[in-house]
Amino acid sequence: MPFLENLWNVLKYNEADPILFNSAFFLYFFAAFLLCYQLVRKHERGRVWVFTVFSLYFFYKACNEYVGLVILSAIVDFYLSNRIHREQREGVRKGLLWFSVLINIGMLVYFKYTNFFIGILNDLGAGRITPMHILLPIGISFYTFENLSYTIDVYRREIKPVDKFMDYLFFLSFFPKLMMGPIVRAADFIPQIRQPYVLNREDVGKGMFLILGGLFKKVVISDFVYQNFVQYIFDDPSRHTGIECLLGVYAYALVIYCDFSGYSDMAIGIARWMGFTIPPNFDKPYKSSSITEFWRRWHISLSSWLRDYVYIPLGGNRKGKLRQYINLLLTMLIGGFWHGASWNFILWGGIHGGALAVDKVWRQRMAKFAPVNKRLWKIGGILFTFHLVCFCWIFFHAASFADAWALIRQVAYDFQGNLLPEVLTAYPQVFILMGIGYLLHFLPAATEQKLEFRLARLPLWGSVAVMTVFIWFLAQVKTTVPMIPIYFQF
Repeated sequence: MPFLENLWNVLKYNEADPILFNSAFFLYFFAAFLLCYQLVRKHERGRVWVFTVFSLYFFYKACNEYVGLVILSAIVDFYLSNRIHREQREGVRKGLLWFSVLINIGMLVYFKYTNFFIGILNDLGAGRITPMHILLPIGISFYTFENLSYTIDVYRREIKPVDKFMDYLFFLSFFPKLMMGPIVRAADFIPQIRQPYVLNREDVGKGMFLILGGLFKKVVISDFVYQNFVQYIFDDPSRHTGIECLLGVYAYALVIYCDFSGYSDMAIGIARWMGFTIPPNFDKPYKSSSITEFWRRWHISLSSWLRDYVYIPLGGNRKGKLRQYINLLLTMLIGGFWHGASWNFILWGGIHGGALAVDKVWRQRMAKFAPVNKRLWKIGGILFTFHLVCFCWIFFHAASFADAWALIRQVAYDFQGNLLPEVLTAYPQVFILMGIGYLLHFLPAATEQKLEFRLARLPLWGSVAVMTVFIWFLAQVKTTVPMIPIYFQF
């Protein structure tokens, strides 16, 4: 029957149209999920099963058969973590831990870095190996790190493993954060499974603020600015003047923030509506007055993960100043490599690691001096940190070192600042949205809290009306071609 055939085509995986929070299909998916979730809201096991089934289907719609990797990962780490917890012999416990680490890292390396290492071997002349056709499973970097932190925490006896496999599969596959994070710790999430589902006005207001704000940042600002300006600059920097390239870098800094933080906000907001509190992943990072502060505000779940499971195990700051600087550099190199199999990402991480080490030295030296004007000193720190981060974004986004250096060369040797008025008038909508984006970024936290409070005070019909009007608004202004989230590739 044509109806059933059309329905099947909609429900099955479509490589050209993966499910996203900002896709039309997600509205139907979320509506069906809400209906089923409300039917079992008073039953803990029912909530677990409904959420897990919908999460696995969500992941299937995003990456087809690779949903099996999430299930396999859950089986392996559920079993190993329980074995580690029951085992008393330290040697066996450590062996099981390393087995878990090898399986998780091995799976990540195979899918994400195999062709990168093949390319290195071929470049060194050590072989003529044909690159393999390997598709990167969406979200593998995120749920691999969640698996690792869970097993390591069990090994450290900081948490007890769950008794029910479905609880662990629920935690790992939780669809709001499955594909792009935040990287959630089991210690923060799993205890919430046992709590009764209670949705108060604060949850409604906070969740709505995060979802609407995230959609605005992702769909209205990030997608439009990227497709109408940033991609033109980065596709071929040598064709543009230095002032255009510099503005393109400022635009990309806003794009990647709005793209990733917008998606994270939506994930946290949806989770809040479902009775789960996920820690924030961004805290207005471009307000940072030092690179150290930036990494406390940017991708907080990743930076804290790297601190707890890489930097501190390497020795942290416990083995002298030189070792601390080396540990910072190594940690950020790993963080850069986590983002992708590219020398650009490694260099990006290396620059940040070096900058963190220099910042430690600088802060120790400057601790002896009191700045004459603290406010002016902080503004200077914010401007310097922002431009350092923007410089690093060039290597993060450029397709190659050659493209990155071409953009830097244009800024340094062909700036042509007198063309600024012409550039601004050529892309009026882009720069208006950039202005709005940066203005919202620097708004005081108190302003956001007032808006959350007002949303929380709305009656049910008012909340539905606000959501409906906002979705209609997005449909009018969104780009014709949806932009895949930047962190999808990681």
